[in-house]
Amino acid sequence: MAILCEWGGCNMCVVQAEEPPYQIKQVPGVRKEVLLPPGPENPRNSEGDFIELRDGRVLFVYTHFTGGSSDHASAFLASRVSNDGGQTWSKEDQVVLSNEGGFNIMSVSLLRLNNGDIALFYIRKNSHRDCRPLMRVSKDEAQTWSDAVEVITDQIGYYVLNNDRVVQLENGRLICPVALHHLPEYEKPDWRGLLMCYLSDDLGKSWKRGKSVLKGARPDGSRVTLQEPGLIELQDGRLMMFARTDDGSQYLSWSSDQGETWSQPIASSIRSPQSPATIERIPGSSDLLMLWNDYAGIPESLKTRRTPFNVALSHDDGKSWTKSLALEDDPNGWYCYTALDFVGDRVLLGHCAGDRRNGGLNSTQITSFDVAWLYETLRMKKHETHE
Repeated sequence: MAILCEWGGCNMCVVQAEEPPYQIKQVPGVRKEVLLPPGPENPRNSEGDFIELRDGRVLFVYTHFTGGSSDHASAFLASRVSNDGGQTWSKEDQVVLSNEGGFNIMSVSLLRLNNGDIALFYIRKNSHRDCRPLMRVSKDEAQTWSDAVEVITDQIGYYVLNNDRVVQLENGRLICPVALHHLPEYEKPDWRGLLMCYLSDDLGKSWKRGKSVLKGARPDGSRVTLQEPGLIELQDGRLMMFARTDDGSQYLSWSSDQGETWSQPIASSIRSPQSPATIERIPGSSDLLMLWNDYAGIPESLKTRRTPFNVALSHDDGKSWTKSLALEDDPNGWYCYTALDFVGDRVLLGHCAGDRRNGGLNSTQITSFDVAWLYETLRMKKHETHE
């Protein structure tokens, strides 16, 4: 039986539900746990994010599906908690927010705001023409949440905001990078996408659209799919946006005015399928950490799949990257939609890690490792390559 996502023209999410489930392959120095396997009444768990609470616990909020496995099946937001920095987790779900959408609510981002409050972002999917992000705030460490504020009010449409994508700049500005795929006046969805950013300078009370609307194009003028954008603040104050494409790599764009305007997206050296990447800065460091499906040098037989799952570092704000290290390499694995957090001296990941033959997006895995282990392993890998 085939399970399809809602992306038109994206063959990356066609999976078969016939074979045994994916089995974890352990890597020395890496801790892995299938935290959220699917069940009969809960066919998919995915697209979450972490927040560290003031009492030391780590909260993970994710999308708990109940009505099927597709992106438009009914779902609500649920949570698990860790008391030991992400090593082990509570066994039972707690409902964070009941389904308030015509289809569902999903794709969580959690942020500690500059004033100390916690912000919860998610998308409310009402219909094929109305999918927009919302924001709620907690002043009591995620025990209760405020009423929702709509991020996009200027134009109703189908906007995709991935999980763990909303950022807060050094000056406090909040930025939601989104891809627009449908408007009421369209005859059909435009799954190739238009990228834009929504900005707030008052801690999310009000929002405005940035000036740039980005459309993907190759040098010959042909259209490139741009989907699921993310962004990172660079050390020189610029922003770098990255987006999944159908052109064999992540595309990049830059902003010098805090997200108001952006350069035309261009192909990068980050080889990739039509699958999202995640990039964040290691706290207290000038280095960037990236997680993605590294397609450099993989066999042709794997180039329609979201595998392997790799990590690499950049020491020059994304101009170049180290050789990647594979955290997962099962040829039938499906690794994507990664939440990334740094807890103490460890990297904490919450990501899809299903089996493409059994529902690639249906299972969330927690993966963690020491930052020092990553540096040492990549150093050894570089040394072996030079030999």
